[in-house]
Amino acid sequence: MTTIKETENQITKFWKDNDTFEKSLKQTEKGKPYIFYDGPPFATGLPHYGSLLPSILKDVFPRYFTMQGRYVKRTWGWDCHGLPIESIAEKDLKINSKDEIEKMGVKKFNDYCRSKVLTHDKDWRIYIDKIGRWVDWEGGYKTMDTNYIESVWWAFSELYKKGYLYEGEKVLLYCPRCETPLAKSEIAMDNSYQIIKDLSVTVKFKMLETKNQKPKTKNSEGKTFALA
Repeated sequence: MTTIKETENQITKFWKDNDTFEKSLKQTEKGKPYIFYDGPPFATGLPHYGSLLPSILKDVFPRYFTMQGRYVKRTWGWDCHGLPIESIAEKDLKINSKDEIEKMGVKKFNDYCRSKVLTHDKDWRIYIDKIGRWVDWEGGYKTMDTNYIESVWWAFSELYKKGYLYEGEKVLLYCPRCETPLAKSEIAMDNSYQIIKDLSVTVKFKMLETKNQKPKTKNSEGKTFALA
């Protein structure tokens, strides 16, 4: 009898040895395309519950449409911009202000960010394999690539030409040190969590016996309870 871990490794090995994902693409290549781009995670940190849970949910749709005969490439992507990598670079380089970045040189700072942004690429591949996802790693995109950046500018231009853009106002969180607006997720990065003790409530319900169904607990004497 094999353990769950052994079964998991056997299945993963079978998929890799037999190019199962690639064969599924070959089988459906003449089918109607279903366009799927994975909303890119940061590769600056290890995967955690908050990133793996939505990743599992996102895998449902490509699998469903593949089983319907649609051609789903499942393109992976990496988010390479923003505060996560900038904060790491500032810490490594012992930089504490925007003035210090400008003194060092923005290009030099950017080059350092580029060199570190994919630090956990291989770790992510292991985890994504572990949760049973099939993705196209080699054909993936990185938001720092010039062709990707140009595609965003093109899309933005098309939206502007069609009159879909507008200017408005919105109250945002703001970092005075970084001089930049913040997303809600950016004020609770991995190093911002705090372990706390909190009260919990457990309610005890007495199990009712019926004529045809009684609790299967020996010597219960009608005193079987469910905790919720």
